[in-house]
Parts: sequence; C-alpha cells; structure tokens
Amino acid sequence: MTIPTRTLGSTGPQVSALGLGCMGMSSAVYGDADRTEAIATIHAALEAGVTLLDTGDFYAMGHNELLVGEALRTAPAARREQALVSVKFGALRDPGGGWSGNDGRPAAVKNFAAYSLQRLGVDHIDVYRIARVDPDVPIEETVGAIAELVDKGYVRHIGLSEASAANIRRAAATAPIADVQLEYAIITRDIEREILPAMRELGIAVTAYGVLSRGLISGHVTRASRFGADDYRSVSPRFQGDNLDHNLDLVDALRKIADGKGATVAQIATAWVLSRGEDIVPLVGARTRERLTESLGALDVVLDATDLAAIEEAVPADAAAGTRYPAQQMPHLGTEQ
Repeated sequence: MTIPTRTLGSTGPQVSALGLGCMGMSSAVYGDADRTEAIATIHAALEAGVTLLDTGDFYAMGHNELLVGEALRTAPAARREQALVSVKFGALRDPGGGWSGNDGRPAAVKNFAAYSLQRLGVDHIDVYRIARVDPDVPIEETVGAIAELVDKGYVRHIGLSEASAANIRRAAATAPIADVQLEYAIITRDIEREILPAMRELGIAVTAYGVLSRGLISGHVTRASRFGADDYRSVSPRFQGDNLDHNLDLVDALRKIADGKGATVAQIATAWVLSRGEDIVPLVGARTRERLTESLGALDVVLDATDLAAIEEAVPADAAAGTRYPAQQMPHLGTEQ
C-alpha cells in the first residue's frame, strides 16, 4: 500500500494522509497499554509510510514522549528520518494525575520545549502546539514564543489545538500557523459551523483526532462493554446509559453501510473524515498492529456521493447523545463551542 500525502495548510509540511496518535500507547486513559506492542505499532506505521506521529508532553507525565523517542531511536534510519513529530504542551498536572489548567506564558513555552526535545531525543520538533489556549495569556504571546523557537531551529512549524475561530485568527496574524488539532468525526461535527470555515479562509489545515470517538464508532464497543475506573470512557457522557444505547444504534446504522462496502465500521468512519477535504489529516489512535492495519484499510475505501448521502441519513450532524467531555471539562477546552 502506498499512503497518499496531504499538506498541513499553506505553510506546513507534507505528511501522510493518516497520522498516528500515540496518547493511548502509554496511558490507561483508554484501557491498559503494552509498551512492546506500542513500539512495534509505531515501527509498523513508519514501515507502512505513516509519517506524522502525535504526542503530548503531559501524556502519562512525559512517558509518551519517552516511548515515541525510543521507537524513533530503534527504527531503521530511513524510517526514522521520514517521521514528523507533533507535540502538544501546556497542560498542567499534579502528582495524582489531576489537571490544573494550561500555561501559555512565553517562558513556560520554552521550558516545556526543552524537556520535550530531551525526552524525544531529537534536535527539533516538527509541529509544536499548546494543548488548550491559556485564557490568562494572550494567544499572541504564546504563538510569539513558539515563533522564537522556530527562528532558533528548535521547532519547524506552529500549530494550535482546540482553539476558537477568534483565537485562530489572532494566532495567524502573529505567525504562520500550519494546522489546528481538533476533534472531528461523523458524530462530532461542531467545527463545521465556525472554526473550519475560518481555517479554510486562512489556509490552515486540520489534524483531526477522535475520528472513532474514543472507540465509540469503531465497531468494537458493545452494550456489554465495561471500562475500568481509570478509563476515560467510564465517565464520558457518550458512553453512559441511554446515551450509549442511542449512540450504538447509530453505529448499527453505519455497520449496514460498512457491510455494503466490504469494510469495517472503523474504516467507514475514518474514510468519512478523509473525504471531508484534502486539508484534513485524521489521526488514528491505533495502539496495536492489528488496529493499525484496520485503520490503514480506510485508505482503500472510496465513498461516492451515494455513500456520503447514506452516511448523512444514518448519522445526521448533532445526532450523538451526550457531550464529548464531561460538563466540568467543557469550559476548559479553550474554544467557543
């Protein structure tokens, strides 16, 4: 299989049409993870032609960066050189794993970058982004600090994550923005109202996370599924009670379409995000080689106008039951949604 490429906006690098989100590889947030399998999965992704690897300095308190760094060090040189690493920073945590807000101060930006470079074992970060806009720091100051890192060669491109249309515009007026990382899926389409149009006007790409809605529309979650106390889905509104029943009815409707295409539900869900535009790069959260192989299969799924209309009828915009985060987390997203 040859993976097609897409460009991160008008100022960013060329990347594989699918990226690999590495968060779940070193965190129990979506269930237990296996380090050996995780590294093997990153190697398999690079071998298949995936170039974009996404991590965050706060994922498992830096463990995920160490894991990605180890995978890069142990990959064949040619594969290692093709890898482009995207890093989120700024989320503050405590020793118990709790969240304490976001820090976008210029001095903090440079401090976070120094630690990430060390953990990853690289001399530069390809795309660097604050995980959530710090409401106490003007976005111009945060982006300006990343721009200084670009000037010094420590960062190649500037990104954002979960930013509002207004903040995206302010950031883009400060320095070139390659992409914004946003949750986007068949059942999560909030960005289509204001954010995506603004980004397209500015020539900024989307790296889409949550394309399977944390496994909800992967086809692998059932009404009998149970999640551990440390698994985010145990508190996610979309996985609770009647919400879960309603959302799995939507998955059943997608499965009928998938069966007709000779594909899995996960492949249909990923192919749908791919179909939304050449400026959108889905990040697949595969933690195993088996799931990676399934995700890559989405590249072979061609959705024509009839297929897209059927998907729209089966799962209209805003059809999902429950918000994508618990109520107490929604005000901290840094967006205007």
